[in-house]
Amino acid sequence: MDRLVGKVALVTGGGAGIGEAIVRRFAAEGAQLLVNDVSKPAAERVADAVGGTPFVADVSDSTCVHRMFEEVSERYGRLDVLVNNAGIAGYENDPDGATRFTSLALQQAQELATEGRVRTHSDHTVNTTDEAWLRMIAVHLHGTFFCTREALKIMAPRSSGSIVNMGSIMGTSGGGGAAAYCAAKGGVLALTRSLAREVASRGIRVNAIAPGWIETAMTEPLAPLRPLLEMQTPLGRMGSPEDIAWAAVYLASDESGFVTGQVLSPNGGWHMSQ
Repeated sequence: MDRLVGKVALVTGGGAGIGEAIVRRFAAEGAQLLVNDVSKPAAERVADAVGGTPFVADVSDSTCVHRMFEEVSERYGRLDVLVNNAGIAGYENDPDGATRFTSLALQQAQELATEGRVRTHSDHTVNTTDEAWLRMIAVHLHGTFFCTREALKIMAPRSSGSIVNMGSIMGTSGGGGAAAYCAAKGGVLALTRSLAREVASRGIRVNAIAPGWIETAMTEPLAPLRPLLEMQTPLGRMGSPEDIAWAAVYLASDESGFVTGQVLSPNGGWHMSQ
């Protein structure tokens, strides 16, 4: 407890899922919370629950992001922690997309197990529209950049701060049928390393979390794949949003004062590196 006392923290995409878990855990650790979400009801619900302040903005819109951080600066005069968590799965406007993805994955797994080869192929990349590709990159990668750019204007004069970017195991290991998502998350991890080197001289740390398969509303459409994913995970289960929130607490706190440019990946052993 009290690991974040005195810190002002802004969490993007804080109205649900992993973002909400981070907000609630940060509040329990004593932080003052600024809860961003593109949904006003979601931002207000979570902010009210922790005595925080809601901020409604689409992180992919640089003008909205600029206005949000101007308000943060005017109202609080400081920002100690930024968690760039806002993201999309890509199936939001294509409810059948997740079904097609899971059906294909299960079919390929069955073919590999019974025949030793895959006969059913994915045409996901060929069929990805410009709009879908650009929206995925805009929310994950542009959003992380836009928010970080504005946060640094507040953090730099104080020569301190911690930025936590939300990556994914899909940005490190890759994943078939998710080219835009993997590219966006891979970009976030590369951006994290570049920023960490750039702003270290100002006493600002930049790290990333690369979650494994986590139980949220975003992954609910992939429920048919759960037995397969759990079988592939050494710890034998999918993660919870709280598993990621604890990692965020560590990276946001002074306990990680010698940690920057790193990727912490709570994934149950599904993907291992370094």
